[in-house]
Amino acid sequence: MASMRSIKRRKGSIQSTQQITKAMKLVSTVKLQRAKGRAERSKAYFECMYATVKSMLARTGFIEHPYLKPGESSKKAVIVITSNRGLAGGYNSNVIKLITKGDFNKDDVKIYAIGRKGKDAFVRYGYEVAGDYSDMIEEPAYADAMEISKVLLEAFSQGEIGEIYLAYTAFKNTVSHVPTLLKLLPVEAGEIEEADDSKALMNFEQDEEEALNLLIPKYITSLIYGGMVEAVASENGARMQAMDSATSNAEEMIDKLSLQYNRARQGSITQELTEIIAGAEAIS
Repeated sequence: MASMRSIKRRKGSIQSTQQITKAMKLVSTVKLQRAKGRAERSKAYFECMYATVKSMLARTGFIEHPYLKPGESSKKAVIVITSNRGLAGGYNSNVIKLITKGDFNKDDVKIYAIGRKGKDAFVRYGYEVAGDYSDMIEEPAYADAMEISKVLLEAFSQGEIGEIYLAYTAFKNTVSHVPTLLKLLPVEAGEIEEADDSKALMNFEQDEEEALNLLIPKYITSLIYGGMVEAVASENGARMQAMDSATSNAEEMIDKLSLQYNRARQGSITQELTEIIAGAEAIS
């Protein structure tokens, strides 16, 4: 059995850690409330944007446009949204596994990292990290998403990449966060919902190519921004759960150590009493 001193020292260490996890849980709870409200307010818009663009493209008929067919390059650009900090359970690793455990060929993937945890992981795994936008995840802004969208669309237009994907954690509620892989470009005919025969084809007031050149970049930017906003809410929800679990585990460990300490103390007292009685009998 461990000594009383070592038990007391370990108990004190765990109590100190528990105070830290409690504080981190409170901080994450406050951040979650703010991020949750932001995600819920924007979610309807981005879901509507996604559905509307696909519906429009489903009724445009056959259009020859670079954004609607795979590029000549076999390279795939993947925007991976993770966090800059750990201690969030499986939040970061679950998103990373979408790529490392998926159907992607490592040699054909270009990572555009939003979040240092994802960037560091892909560097360790030997992936090409073509862009690092980790600072943007602290306070996501639409202008940040526009900057990333501009870089990727330029690379797509120049044939440097043939497909664009978005990997992020979708926010369902406080305890439910779903790692999601979304294909942004090209928008292929097989992925578009078939238009009903009763619906007329979409006609554009201006040139079709010009209209899509305006529409698709806004579509891509909106999805990237929506992914960033949901990822922030998911991160804080995951960290709050992780810290709550750590605090509960610490409480259980403290209870066990208290029991061990009391048993050790009782054994020490019993031993002292036995020695006193034995000494008294020897004298008499």
